[in-house]
Amino acid sequence: MRTIQFREALREAMTEEMRRDPRIFLMGEEVAEYNGAYKVSQGMLDEFGPERIIDTPIAELGFAGIGIGAAMNGLRPVIEFMTFNFSLVAIDQIINSAAKMMSMSGGQYRVPIVFRGPTGSAGMLSSQHSQNFENWYANCPGLKVVVPSNPADAKGLLKSSIRDEDPVIFMESEQMYGDKGEVPEEEYMIPIGVADVKRPGTDVTLVSFGKIMKVVLAAAEELQKENISAEVIDLRTVRPIDYKTIMESVKKTNRLVIVEEAWPLASISSEIAFHVQHNAFDYLDAPVKRVTCRDVPLPYAPTLIEASLPNVERTVKAVQSVMYRKA
Repeated sequence: MRTIQFREALREAMTEEMRRDPRIFLMGEEVAEYNGAYKVSQGMLDEFGPERIIDTPIAELGFAGIGIGAAMNGLRPVIEFMTFNFSLVAIDQIINSAAKMMSMSGGQYRVPIVFRGPTGSAGMLSSQHSQNFENWYANCPGLKVVVPSNPADAKGLLKSSIRDEDPVIFMESEQMYGDKGEVPEEEYMIPIGVADVKRPGTDVTLVSFGKIMKVVLAAAEELQKENISAEVIDLRTVRPIDYKTIMESVKKTNRLVIVEEAWPLASISSEIAFHVQHNAFDYLDAPVKRVTCRDVPLPYAPTLIEASLPNVERTVKAVQSVMYRKA
């Protein structure tokens, strides 16, 4: 094992796959000459050249469409959005072309493409740059949606995403690119659709994904001080969702709190809550609780950001509620 940054793990995944398969190329704003807006693609232009590391204009609709056409014709593009907030400009291409093409063509065309870039809040960037659209994309059949929380998962999942025959939405976080973690020396891949139990426990199940896993793990530490043993599950992918791992945990702990950064209406946590109450109702000793972003556009002021986003305090209070303990 060795310790590397989140951005380095992503770079290694892309570099290793591009060395393995000449059909893979990276395209997006500032990915080449500038080494990537977040330095994820640093040095890749020098190794692979301008035909495979391609700078684009600020035109997400255009280069997303070019990538989809290239994938339909035998290439395997990785399309970087500077932020998934900007992917809304290209959402028609992603939903109406990439996601539906195999079905609409009767299986004649596959679209092996990865759309990747940062999602969610990044600190005082205000509403238009701080949104979570994981549930939007997860709602569309034909897409797979991956949201890793640490460098090792990011590398293994990105390699699997690049090799997948279907379109994958791969969502990162600007606040995680500098995070460090242990990554195996040898080549490895992590299958899409398999959750990971990051911390075993017996009293309550905590489910989350992406950078909010930091909040959940910190909350689990606080709960341990109250002799509450929290089992923490990292979904890693939100389409498909690994319901089996969640159900097995809930049957053991009998309580569930789901934490995510998105708005509450029609969120990933809403879907998980439905499935658990439908399939494991008799195992629940308390109603399922959710901790989400407040139902407002994210403010600019740091004090209001703190009040809007899921945090340790809100997560601990939610667990105390399902444990029927007073704060």
